Amino acid sequence: MRKVIVSMNITLDGYMAGPNGELDWHFECWDAQMGRRLSDELSRADTILLGRVTYLAMSDFWPQKTCNPLCGREEYAYAVMMNHHQKAVFSRRLKEVGWSNTVILKDDIEEGMKKLREPSDDHYKNIIVYGSGRLVTALIKLEMIDEYQLYVHPVLIGKGKPFFGKYFDQQDLQLLSTTTFPSGVVLLHYQVLR
Repeated sequence: MRKVIVSMNITLDGYMAGPNGELDWHFECWDAQMGRRLSDELSRADTILLGRVTYLAMSDFWPQKTCNPLCGREEYAYAVMMNHHQKAVFSRRLKEVGWSNTVILKDDIEEGMKKLREPSDDHYKNIIVYGSGRLVTALIKLEMIDEYQLYVHPVLIGKGKPFFGKYFDQQDLQLLSTTTFPSGVVLLHYQVLR
């Protein structure tokens, strides 16, 4: 089975976004070392798994990056991977997609994930999940997450969209590594224990 890895930027008080989806706290701490780490992480995956809301935000952002002459070399390389990797979106409301290599999965999440996790000639690397809090909560309930890569930002926002919801049972994790970036962001890499 292919591994499912959740990669998430969160605040120190556990939020993945502000009350209206704000991410301004996230961009303030971003640095080149984090970009290199994220690119390395994405290079070990060949499928990006998204919920509808995250898909809509990313599909407006990443395709434009490769057309921007001011885009730095590392960000350009990351944008190319984002645009060329397969993207799978779980949504019953989304009717069409405009971002290259994207499929809409209208299946039940459990059935859809069983199909996605099976290796094939085209897809045998990791599956990475960005954002998509409700989808992550559903995957936790189904015990389909193998690892977490949590970028914890040194900021408290007090309210917003919590990363870990309250509708699942306990999950035991093993810390695999920590990385501290110059900006004060700490990457916590966990493996889920079964």
